[in-house]
Amino acid sequence: EVQLVESGGGLVQAGGSLRLSCAASGFRLGESAIGWFRLAPGKEREGVSCISNVDGATDYADSVKGRFTISSDNAKNTVYLQMNSLKPEDTAVYYCAARVPHFGGVASAAELYDYWGQGTQVTVSS
Repeated sequence: EVQLVESGGGLVQAGGSLRLSCAASGFRLGESAIGWFRLAPGKEREGVSCISNVDGATDYADSVKGRFTISSDNAKNTVYLQMNSLKPEDTAVYYCAARVPHFGGVASAAELYDYWGQGTQVTVSS
């Protein structure tokens, strides 16, 4: 059974940092793509970042480029989203999603993902 469990969310002041984790089970991380998405009240779901664990390709939304970094630890079957210089507009529920199997390249669209976690709340105060 595929499971994705997010952790690391919380309350942080603007300019601060958080590291989100997505612990995956039920599949080999190296055969997948993992995406991070966020949903804020009154807004549409937004793709934040994604990584292909097949070839290492990554992608970021323009709104987070230079501030967020996605990485994978295949040995731990975990994907991380390091978020620096956080802004109040980053406040949202963050979800990780898995595309399995994945054959390489960037997978940015939410429709490409098969499995979703329950989400973790990130709140950035001004």
